Amino acid sequence: MPTITRFEEIEAWRTARELTKIIYMLSDEGRFSRDFGLKDQIRRAAVSVMSNISEGFESQTQMQFVHYLGFARLRQEKCVLNCMFPRI
Repeated sequence: MPTITRFEEIEAWRTARELTKIIYMLSDEGRFSRDFGLKDQIRRAAVSVMSNISEGFESQTQMQFVHYLGFARLRQEKCVLNCMFPRI
């Protein structure tokens, strides 16, 4: 199995990047675009997924990397929940 040398090679980071693009696109439409608090929150959470994966990759130990991946997963879940249950 080849060694990953850059965080951009991590499939989870690539998927998070696609999620971020989709979140930005969807949050510019309809009611979502007018709920500035939710729009800002979900966009920050989406970017945070990518950031945590890349920061974890650069960490000193595998344990730290796993810790950062946990943060990334929490942010991803926040994005999904905010999309499923938008404010009324």
